[in-house]
Amino acid sequence: MNVYTPHKWELSSLTGISDETLQIHFGLYEGYVKNTNLLNERIGELRAAGKNVGSDPAYAELVRRLGWEYNGMRLHELYFDNMTKSPTELKSGKLYDALGAAYGGFDAWKKDFSAVGAMRGIGWAIAYLDPANGQITNHWITEHEMGHPAGFKPIVVLDIWEHAYFRDYKPADRPKYIEAFLANTDWAACEKRLA
Repeated sequence: MNVYTPHKWELSSLTGISDETLQIHFGLYEGYVKNTNLLNERIGELRAAGKNVGSDPAYAELVRRLGWEYNGMRLHELYFDNMTKSPTELKSGKLYDALGAAYGGFDAWKKDFSAVGAMRGIGWAIAYLDPANGQITNHWITEHEMGHPAGFKPIVVLDIWEHAYFRDYKPADRPKYIEAFLANTDWAACEKRLA
């Protein structure tokens, strides 16, 4: 069984996202890593005891919960990985073209992505690559585990749970948080995900 270790990011002094928010957010992420490890351990114990049957409520609940914790861990890693304290503007290139292809241009993609992120609710806004046709589309992901298009690859990942912005912005100011996120986006990291 794999034991996961929390990643560490050198993120501070971001535009519009405070260091206090980042510290709280990193702590929440570490909780997902811890819980993923605990669930894997407990599920392994049930398997070893021969209790890994669908009718066993303890086993079923742990397996269902694993999707929540595991995706919480991975989505936060993608989110922090696609931010930088030294952002550069995306003006051209493979990612620029791919993001704009389905929306009539990069600025139109950015407007749509921001609109998805500003929708009421909790979850994630993710620009996914459909490997079947090479097109990128924006999606709303409820919580951590519901709404992911099967087989699609996350390219730009935005956390839109309140913990990502409530220290810096009022709930009604979510669009300002999205602007701050986009101002700190590491486009080079996102472009690497196209490969």
